[in-house]
Amino acid sequence: MEKGTAGENPTRINKYACACAIVASMISIIFGYDTGVMSGAMIFVKKEFKISDAKTEVLAGILNLCALVGSLSAGRTSDYIGRRYTIVIASVIFLCGSVLMGYGPSYVVLLVGRCIAGVGVGFALMIAPVYSAEVSSPSTRGFLTSLPEVGISIGILLGYLSNYIFSGLPLRLGWRIMLGIAAIPSLFLAIGILKMPESPRWLIMKGRLGEAKEIMYKVSNDPEEAEFRLREIKKSIGIDENCDDDIVKIPDSVKSQGEGVWKELLLKPTKSLRWILIAGIGIHFFEHATGIEAVILYSHKIFDKAGVHDHKHQILATVGVGLTKLTFILLSTLLIDRVGRRKLLLTSLSGMVVTLTGLGIFLTLAEHSGGKLIWALVLSIITTYGVVMFFNIGLGPVTWVYTAEIFPLKFRGLGVGIGVAVNRLMNATVSMSFLSISAAITTGGAFFMFAGISVMALIFFYFFLPETKGKSLEEMEAVFTCSKNVSKEVEIGKY
Repeated sequence: MEKGTAGENPTRINKYACACAIVASMISIIFGYDTGVMSGAMIFVKKEFKISDAKTEVLAGILNLCALVGSLSAGRTSDYIGRRYTIVIASVIFLCGSVLMGYGPSYVVLLVGRCIAGVGVGFALMIAPVYSAEVSSPSTRGFLTSLPEVGISIGILLGYLSNYIFSGLPLRLGWRIMLGIAAIPSLFLAIGILKMPESPRWLIMKGRLGEAKEIMYKVSNDPEEAEFRLREIKKSIGIDENCDDDIVKIPDSVKSQGEGVWKELLLKPTKSLRWILIAGIGIHFFEHATGIEAVILYSHKIFDKAGVHDHKHQILATVGVGLTKLTFILLSTLLIDRVGRRKLLLTSLSGMVVTLTGLGIFLTLAEHSGGKLIWALVLSIITTYGVVMFFNIGLGPVTWVYTAEIFPLKFRGLGVGIGVAVNRLMNATVSMSFLSISAAITTGGAFFMFAGISVMALIFFYFFLPETKGKSLEEMEAVFTCSKNVSKEVEIGKY
């Protein structure tokens, strides 16, 4: 809870705010499902359409390239029409893409459907954590803002289970049901989100103080907390903190106006804003540059290289990946507000360096033995689960929590949108190049490369990312202003 707020239990989760975050996270479950289900569906799509590895890579990665467009559009869209209606748009776009993928009479139509779904994914990835962060108090923001990432993990697991359940159907039917069924929850979400409130911070940014106050009282644990949060937000955008009008005129200097905000954020940022932008882009870059998408999307290929050749067994092994991901991301949500973002990140990357290196070693041994070294096969599977475990205890959820909370309100939609665009670009790069890289330097060599990138990420996080635990969203610029010499601050233990 913010400094100076009252309340008997400052860490108590507000049920209404939690419900808002859970509903917003439903769009992440749908996206996660699409990611997970495509891992197994590609096996059957490749069989039916007889496509090459290159076309398989395009099918896997095109969603993320289109998500880049969606995320950049979502930032400005959410500033204009609000966070809630942006989630509705994401759901409708994804619904259309899912229907087209489920129909999929040809590779081209399937690719178009995946492109459309990708735009919806870009909207979803940007807006779900922003909405969750803006309805949360500082003491529980880490938990509530990481719920969209929990949603992705649940969705991925459901996708893997769908692969296993429908893999026994006829070839032409099975993968189409796997992909098309996602349209059903998309429809329900588009309707259900209309019952949820708008972000109180967005309402204040638009001068609608009366509506914002009503919602803030619902998402706060007591009136004192609600009033304190309202005063902090009003002060941060230039409104008299004691103003009690229902509607006020917002100064032009703090409005989220398209071209001006772009220039101020990218071309003429203040020192603290530049630091925030570097941190936001950097953490999104390294989330996927470290190779997690290769493990999630191509886990069946990894298990094949390790010696598991039966498709049914490969799909079953990927279910284990989904269970591991969900288990440790749930653990992370319980720790993030207690341990802090920074410690989880450093622990996560340290573990990933070790497990990615181990995976590279054991896969190399398994490949060279032709699958005869059972211990190398077993250790390859264990280290695959280890990579997923360490990623989801820190880097996975913290990336979305951190970027949703560090940008000032005026730049939040645009800043998070840029971060997500970088995230999707790296995701697409990995998913569209992994098979080619593996063919060039072996699968084990690819994971040695990811281990090296993880070392670079660890160094970047250590020196450039200050702790944000317990700070209000309005305090973030001050946190980064105090981080001009982060390496010195770290040494004296400030963060």
